[in-house]
Amino acid sequence: MPADGSAGERVELDLVPVELIAPRLKKVAIGAVVVGVIIAAIASVFLPVAVAVVLGVVVAVPTAGSAWIGLRRRTWLSDNKIHVRGGFRTTHLSVAGLVSAEVQIRTARIDQISLRLYDGSAKATIALALYTKGGGRELPILSLRKLADALWTSELVPAAAVASVLVDQLKAEARDAGLDERPLYRAVQLVREAGRTPLATLTDREVAGLTS
Repeated sequence: MPADGSAGERVELDLVPVELIAPRLKKVAIGAVVVGVIIAAIASVFLPVAVAVVLGVVVAVPTAGSAWIGLRRRTWLSDNKIHVRGGFRTTHLSVAGLVSAEVQIRTARIDQISLRLYDGSAKATIALALYTKGGGRELPILSLRKLADALWTSELVPAAAVASVLVDQLKAEARDAGLDERPLYRAVQLVREAGRTPLATLTDREVAGLTS
């Protein structure tokens, strides 16, 4: 069993780094605040100032708040735990203590493959890959390797099966293999061919069958 290499080291597990979408999220937040201010200013002509301010807040806060949460959201691995930070709190999941590990496929114009983990008290969902026709985005090799190493520390059989799939996936990514040779992409094909759309959870047998 491979030793876990995540102790004392932080490894990002976000498929799309927040840094890539931060400029757009900031523009959305600023735009929402500006619109809220304008609406409040216009409404104050016809309504009491307090009511106008409340109206502006109601318009601005939901969109600006969602953008702010998006800017804070992070998922990372360290000390053999998966940490998920949302808008107001961070949850911590023990990989060694997993009680379930599932691969979920969501098929649409953009197909998404996710890993859902649960240790009995906390849950984490990690997006492993996104695919469109002829291309896509996959979790980087380092992230895949560290996640696989961590999963090997669990005594849960499905976690070991997922680890094997991730090892095959990172090998395919390392040699720049075609999509049909990548286990995560084959998972999407399996679900589509079986007609199990738009959302399906792979069985343990199906996960094991993705390895070469």
